[in-house]
Amino acid sequence: MTDSSPMRPIRVLIAKPGLDGHDRGAKVVAAALRDAGMEVIYTGLHQIPELIANAAVQEDVDVTGRAILSGAHMTLFPRVLDLLREAGRDDVLITGGGIIPKEDMEELQRRGMGKLFGPGTSTSDLVDYIREWFEEHEGAGARSGER
Repeated sequence: MTDSSPMRPIRVLIAKPGLDGHDRGAKVVAAALRDAGMEVIYTGLHQIPELIANAAVQEDVDVTGRAILSGAHMTLFPRVLDLLREAGRDDVLITGGGIIPKEDMEELQRRGMGKLFGPGTSTSDLVDYIREWFEEHEGAGARSGER
C-alpha cells in the first residue's frame, strides 16, 4: 500500500479576522486539520489583516484559512491576500469560510482566493481540498526548485 501523504506536514494558519467573536467553527476546522496530520497555528479572535499576513509569513505556512461570520469578508479577505502578495508570498493558499453569499465567493475567487466554504461543509471536504492543492503546489515547486 502506498502512502499518499506529503513528505512534510502541511502548515496551516487559522485566523478569525475582524470583530466577529464566534470561533467555534474555526476551532472545529483547526482540530480537523490537526487530526488529518497538518500543523495548525490558530491565531485566535479579533485579528487584523496585517497580523494575519505577518503570522503567515513568520510561520512559513502553506495555507491560511479564515472563518468569518460578520459580513466583512469582501474587505478583510482581499486585504490579507494583498498583504501576502506584497510580502512575496503569493504561493500561499488563501481559503476560508463562513456566512458568505455565493456571488461574493465567486468574486473573491476571481480576485485570487482559493475555494471558500459555507456552513455545513464537511471538514473532510476541506481536508481533501487542502491536500490536493498542496500536492499540486509541492510538485510545481519541486520542479522549479522553490520551497
